[in-house]
Amino acid sequence: MTGRAVVTWWGGRSTAVRGAVTLYAVVVVAHLVGQVVGARGVADATQWALMPLLALVLALLVPQDRGRRVTLVLVALGFSWLGDTLPDVVGSDASFRTMVGSFLLAQITYLVAFVPVAHRTPFVRRPWLALPYVGVLVGLVGACAPAAGSLLVPLVVYGVCLVAMAMAATGVHRLTGIGGAVFLVSDALIALRAFADLEPPLADLWVMATYVAGQTLIVAGVVAARRPPGLRLAAPAPGARSRSVTGRPAAGHAVAPPEP
Repeated sequence: MTGRAVVTWWGGRSTAVRGAVTLYAVVVVAHLVGQVVGARGVADATQWALMPLLALVLALLVPQDRGRRVTLVLVALGFSWLGDTLPDVVGSDASFRTMVGSFLLAQITYLVAFVPVAHRTPFVRRPWLALPYVGVLVGLVGACAPAAGSLLVPLVVYGVCLVAMAMAATGVHRLTGIGGAVFLVSDALIALRAFADLEPPLADLWVMATYVAGQTLIVAGVVAARRPPGLRLAAPAPGARSRSVTGRPAAGHAVAPPEP
């Protein structure tokens, strides 16, 4: 978006949408600042609020006629919220498995939402573009497998679902495709920290910054991809002539095409 387009978009939104977007942005900034300065209380509290606020933004942007894709994305955000919160509730021994299980459900839900437009992904005509995604998957599994132990199979399953989601997201909208790739980076950082002892400076900040950016871009792309109320001719009524006396298609009432 250009600056003018952003201003136009913002000006056309309702007060409720602008309020939700502003609150979400404030919580994101507070969370990332909390990560930088080591304020665990702030970071933990704001992390619990991130996905509910993003879901609220999506729900307000698409208040009705949400269709299958938007509904599934809302469900995926709910599973993501469980992944953000449940590890803080359950015991430390089960926290990692709980987080992985919740986000696995989120990735599967995203994948189900995006698969109907998989034929629009760039990989259909240019399969070689999938090589970076496959390379990331193979590299992650190779780096994490030695220390994964009993979690190796869940790790592989999660990695396959995550990469498949990121690839399928490219068929929805450019923003969604970027968001899926950024989400992949976030989860890759978590896996490398957990199994390969890779701890970059400000690791929590990078994990959460890419996580929030990925989820936000996915939502933005899903909203942007919604079909505008275009017009097409409805089927003529039973018994009506299929062509007019001028030889042009008979007029029908205008309807908007359904969202996949």
